[in-house]
Amino acid sequence: MIKEPIFFERNRVGRVYTGGKLFADLFGDPAVDNYLPEEWIASSVRALNKGSTDPKEGISKIKDSDLYFDDLLKQYPEELLGKGNTFRILVKGLDSAIRLPAQAHPDKPFSRKHFNSNYGKTECWLILGTRPDAKLYFGFKEGVTQADFEAAIDRSETEPDAMEELMEYIYPQVGQMYFVPAKTVHAIGKGCLILEIQEPSDFTIQPEHWCGEYKLSDKEMYLGLSREDAVSCFNFTPADDPQLRPTPIYSGNGVTVEEMVGPKDTDCFIINRIKLAGGEFTLDVKGSYAVYIVTDGNGKVSGDGYEKAVKKGDYFFMPASLMGSFKVSGNIELIETY
Repeated sequence: MIKEPIFFERNRVGRVYTGGKLFADLFGDPAVDNYLPEEWIASSVRALNKGSTDPKEGISKIKDSDLYFDDLLKQYPEELLGKGNTFRILVKGLDSAIRLPAQAHPDKPFSRKHFNSNYGKTECWLILGTRPDAKLYFGFKEGVTQADFEAAIDRSETEPDAMEELMEYIYPQVGQMYFVPAKTVHAIGKGCLILEIQEPSDFTIQPEHWCGEYKLSDKEMYLGLSREDAVSCFNFTPADDPQLRPTPIYSGNGVTVEEMVGPKDTDCFIINRIKLAGGEFTLDVKGSYAVYIVTDGNGKVSGDGYEKAVKKGDYFFMPASLMGSFKVSGNIELIETY
């Protein structure tokens, strides 16, 4: 199992918001909205859902096996992750049919202090699809204060759109990449199909009283923290432009590679976009593991005595010990993150 790329069973995760209709184009699912609006990809993270008693909720299951990814990582850490490495990313596909609550995620010091975790939740969004009038909310407007924010929290119980008045918004386009630093207020608007790469946690502080028609509890709003501590997770300094522009890395022989997120942006992960037009590309992230998501086209992954067809919506984990031993070819687009 650890001597070839690791594929997974589908892993749709429940949330309190509706969505998932646009998964029809990515995964071939029925084009309907429901309460399974997220697909957690190569996940070793448990979903923090209210009332859940499933210790493996959100954790990926290895395809055609009874083994979960977190257990495999514990069994073979060096072969899978490389010597001294830990699994430091979580990838999600998500499609929102409604605006999600205004929220922020902790940085590492906040997580260590309040959640006994070494991971915050810096994240990036790659836009894979949109519905009409899709929006993303990002950053407070100039001059918004903590007092304004706390007043909007109270107003949101009877005015569900009160928080929108405080945030800047943008109209996303397919193919764009956005960087969301920890502690930055944001909200995914209705109609956004997103590939999200983030630190491996499910910590979300969302101090609005409603998510669509669902009333959030205090625990869901503040993650068990006091309101004072929860509000301290928000940065009231106006945010920088969140859109990142790709940096060309290589072009030739039917292969194009672009850096979407690099060390200049964050120390949490690297994201590349690989496009093949009949070319062949060696999967070789030296000294690390990687997760690959096919976002368009068809092709194959091949190695010594190994060949597997892949298509849009497929995803897999490449162990560190196998880097340089497998190639992908065809007319295909992949996201590589490590």
